[in-house]
Amino acid sequence: MVFGLKVILFLSLLLFPVLKSSRVTLNNNGYDGIVIAINPSVPEDEKLIQNIKAMVTEASTYLFYATKRRAYFRNVSILIPMTWKSKPEYLMPKQESYDQADVIVADPYLKYGDDPYTLQYGQCGEKGQYIHFTPNFLLNNNLPIYGPRGRVFVHEWAHLRWGIFDEYNEDRPFYISRRNTIEATRCSTHITGANVVRNCKKSSCITRPCRRDSKTGLYEANCTFIPNRSQTAKDSIMFMQNLESVTEFCTEETHNTEAPNLQNKMCNHKSTWDIIMRSEDFQDLSPMTEIKSPPHPTFSLLKSKQRVVCLVLDKSGSMAAEDRLFRMNQAAELYLIQIIEKGSFVGMVTFDSHAQIQNNLIKIIDDNTYQMITANLPQEARGGTSICNGLKAGFQAISQSNQSTLGSEIILLTDGEDDQISSCFEEVKQSGAIIHTIALGPSAEKELETLSNVTRGHRFYAHNDINGLIDAFSRISSRSGSIFQQALQLESKALNIPEKKWVNGTVPVDSTVGNDTFFVVTWTIQKPEIILQGPKGKKFTTLDFQEDKLNIRSARLRIPGIAETGTWTYSLRNNHAQSQLLTVTMTTRARSPTTLPVIATAHMNRNTAHYPSPMIVYARVSQGFLPVLGINVTAIIENEDGRQVTLELWDNGAGADTVKNDGIYSRYFTDYRINGRYSLKVHVQARKKTARLSLRQQQNKALYIPGYVENGKIILNPPKPEAKDDVAEAQIDDFSRLTSGESFIVSGVPPNSNTSQVFPPGKIVDLEAKFQGDHIQLSWTAPGKVLDKGRADSYIVRISKYFRDLQQDFDKAALINTSGLIPKEAGSVENFEFKPEHSKIENGTTFYIAIQATREASLTSEVSNIAQATKFIPPAEPSIPDLGTNIAAISLVIFGLPVISYIF
Repeated sequence: MVFGLKVILFLSLLLFPVLKSSRVTLNNNGYDGIVIAINPSVPEDEKLIQNIKAMVTEASTYLFYATKRRAYFRNVSILIPMTWKSKPEYLMPKQESYDQADVIVADPYLKYGDDPYTLQYGQCGEKGQYIHFTPNFLLNNNLPIYGPRGRVFVHEWAHLRWGIFDEYNEDRPFYISRRNTIEATRCSTHITGANVVRNCKKSSCITRPCRRDSKTGLYEANCTFIPNRSQTAKDSIMFMQNLESVTEFCTEETHNTEAPNLQNKMCNHKSTWDIIMRSEDFQDLSPMTEIKSPPHPTFSLLKSKQRVVCLVLDKSGSMAAEDRLFRMNQAAELYLIQIIEKGSFVGMVTFDSHAQIQNNLIKIIDDNTYQMITANLPQEARGGTSICNGLKAGFQAISQSNQSTLGSEIILLTDGEDDQISSCFEEVKQSGAIIHTIALGPSAEKELETLSNVTRGHRFYAHNDINGLIDAFSRISSRSGSIFQQALQLESKALNIPEKKWVNGTVPVDSTVGNDTFFVVTWTIQKPEIILQGPKGKKFTTLDFQEDKLNIRSARLRIPGIAETGTWTYSLRNNHAQSQLLTVTMTTRARSPTTLPVIATAHMNRNTAHYPSPMIVYARVSQGFLPVLGINVTAIIENEDGRQVTLELWDNGAGADTVKNDGIYSRYFTDYRINGRYSLKVHVQARKKTARLSLRQQQNKALYIPGYVENGKIILNPPKPEAKDDVAEAQIDDFSRLTSGESFIVSGVPPNSNTSQVFPPGKIVDLEAKFQGDHIQLSWTAPGKVLDKGRADSYIVRISKYFRDLQQDFDKAALINTSGLIPKEAGSVENFEFKPEHSKIENGTTFYIAIQATREASLTSEVSNIAQATKFIPPAEPSIPDLGTNIAAISLVIFGLPVISYIF
């Protein structure tokens, strides 16, 4: 059972599709449906489009040979922003959008970083989120630094499509090999070069050979591996795709299993080619041996249009239960007034057995236009449910307003079943519209998500409470890439207040937001007394709040001007003679177009799960493209019974989290109680000035090449622009954000079972080892009893002088006595020290160590990463002069920077 479960866990992470709704397909060896989207803030430049086309065309041929004639790029769409001028060759997009693009072209945030990278934080073999190229990278000559753009694109495509990782490590650029030599972290080891330190002052640089560090035995800090320009090695693209000879990925034969890189950590020391060949792309796919090179890609230029949204709302008889119609109206009104962007076209349809167009499209300009739509919200629930009739009326409302359904959005909310829903699936596909679905309550049609899946729409599930509906509506914002237009949730809370009692709360408003800020209170019986106080003491009372004219029991305050930065305090008093449910919602937008707001997004690693496959919750918190660290991130997952599970998400590089301090907060979810829909909400809080902004470079990127060795000379590129150590992090204001992830569906859960009993402890992925005298000190992050929750029962620590002993047959390696080692709670730092027995410790002695965590019922974790400890006694060695002290130096200006090159 244990072995079988481990196989299930591994395959579930490697083979199940992730949630990212890319529509890229591989048909007859050609990739179709690739979307490259340009951000609205990028200035119009025809050369940008030309260079994108040239890059993809070059990449297609390189990909063809790198995959051994298995794949090339066939059809690519380039999405032009609305901010650019229209041209006859620009077509109308269908369901393509910036926020669902495979590649985005956008400026970096701050000045550090034209490095191409892929936002990738899943497990081995899981697809990434998107590739990010900057305009500078696409417009400027970066050939000496990254190599040809087409090669860079293939490097990033491998991250995005196949879920493999880089084979270098900027934090650990060198390691001590089994042969007791210092090696650059790379794959393959056949790539040759020089290890030097570069000291730059003003406009010139001096290079010298690296010295060994007396404590670590490795090369000193700032030592850099500089490759020879002329190589014979063909691999690997995930190390240095810039080298002319490199045309392949590392295979099982050439893979460097020792290198301390992310590929080995995440993929259990498997080669990149091994993982690529396991992907769904290459199952039963034959190489194109009959042709020498692939056809050129075909490009479509699409220009974004003004946003068009039609609400399609259920008013059937079942909506009368549990105040559903009432709550739907509250949430829809909030969406129309506070969420939808001004300038958008909005219509509304209501349906039961039949459908009625309440409003054709109206351009949202001011409060009067909102009210023209909200006035028609349904007031009575009756009749049956015909989802297809509702959708057809939605298409009609759009087309009657002289707008195309292509790229238009429909927000479909329903609580009922409809056995005829599949009858309009083909019409929905042909419409080109994007359908966002909100399933309300446990009886909503089970095929509802098919509509959002086939149209690239969002999918949400809301229990019967008002907050779930408000949170779902709030998540359906502009897809244009302009985050200044998007509404952000600062607070969303339900409060059950006893009769005649007060309740107090606070909401921080940070300096990145404050424009168009609303504070809304809803109630179930009687309007409460409301007091809202700003950071400087200004008070707003019940009389300042505007009560809804449709009697849907909500009161709203639009804070005048820009909301003050600081902590806002609210007090609510239930004046009724019995307890009632009140809700508080606060939304806002970016303070100004020049200030990027802190944003949070959340999702599961896939949208379906079959027990006992675990899922992973992800939340990304960022300002622009920079990660936000040091905050509390909490996920709330709710099933159809209304039972909630709360998880604290971690950015610690352990368990489900891939990389520490990258602004991606993660955790395993295994608490499957019932089959059916589950909703996801994430609350992000920064309190007590703990939040900070990381200015460091992204992971999973094309390596910035420091230079080359050519004909015995070191030719240096300009130093890479980086944040200095003292500005690598910047403190930011306290803030609060709420966001909803899309719903997911669980199946296969046995009735009345304790599902957590089948999951083992999590794998330890950050084991470190070092010698201290004749003892070895270990450190790692504690896993849990159930993956990353709870406390494991014990640890098994084994040691060997041979790496492969631990990798291939862990159970036969020497066992270390851990009787005094009591596991800590998951997420804690563990430390353990021991003295190797029956081994002579001398200079150069190397041990390899690995760990398993155990729990009852003989459940054990996967074997940890394999840590290495090498005994190093520093020799007395003379100082090394700068390279070339006694030989002639040639002063050159290479690639725009004066450097000193020396002949060996």
